[in-house]
Amino acid sequence: MKHILSVSLGSSKRDHAFETDFAGEKFRIERIGTDGDWDKAIDLIKTNDGKVDAFGMGGIDLYINVAGKRFIIEDAKRLIVHAKKSPIVDGSGLKNTLERKCIMDIQNTGVLDLRGKKVLMVCAVDRFGMAEAFEEVGANLTLGDFIYTVGVPLPLKSLQALKVLGRMAAPFIVKMPFDKLYPTGDQQNDIIPKHSKYYYNADILAGDFNYIRRYLPENLAGQVIITNTTTTEDIALLKSRGISKVITTTPDMGGRSFGTNVIEALIVSIMKKPLDKIAPEDYYSMLKELDLNPGVIDLSEV
Repeated sequence: MKHILSVSLGSSKRDHAFETDFAGEKFRIERIGTDGDWDKAIDLIKTNDGKVDAFGMGGIDLYINVAGKRFIIEDAKRLIVHAKKSPIVDGSGLKNTLERKCIMDIQNTGVLDLRGKKVLMVCAVDRFGMAEAFEEVGANLTLGDFIYTVGVPLPLKSLQALKVLGRMAAPFIVKMPFDKLYPTGDQQNDIIPKHSKYYYNADILAGDFNYIRRYLPENLAGQVIITNTTTTEDIALLKSRGISKVITTTPDMGGRSFGTNVIEALIVSIMKKPLDKIAPEDYYSMLKELDLNPGVIDLSEV
């Protein structure tokens, strides 16, 4: 049985473990949150290195991507250096493949017509492939990267604007302490509505769930969320706040959807190729073989 361990800087309240069959193999999948404790995360990686088939790195990204250029987040290096035997991934490979495919599938299969829809991506550099797919299908984007990650009230209305400003700002942003950029630990349990007018004005809220949840207003009016990881508690919260539908880019596994870092770790363990030898085409080929489809939850039926 293969063992996938997601070590997350996020809240331990979201921990989960179960066994499943995936691509004809048996897996044990675990998610362990460290409540923002870096030392505990490092110790988990050291202790399990070589014992698990792959690590997922949750609650933090290794890179941000701006128009094909990668910028490494300095704090992430503190974790990855301790995985010397087992591969460790942050989900970046799938953010640019699975999530791009998910948006195209939503449009092409009729799950939701995205053309002309007002889409708020709280942070697009975290999911640039998703943002590009929204633009490709004709959605009307508002990118909240500067508003919600660095506190500058500057909504961006195009990927071109993000490319220009993002490439200027990224070298400085990636050197900031990560907990200033992204909710980690107990911060993931807190909801602090902020610049809510952008939420109210959107038809669709898209991107990383912890970003969306962090600034979620109390009363929304039937907006749709397209995101990654959700638990049953998250679904109940979203329904209470007025969300009409939740579409997840990763499938339901053991009663919840897991983050892209977990799904990428699963795929990497199956491929058995060195990480630096895995190309986007390899991910697309595996996604086609696995036939992964978006998860759709109509909250009127929950």
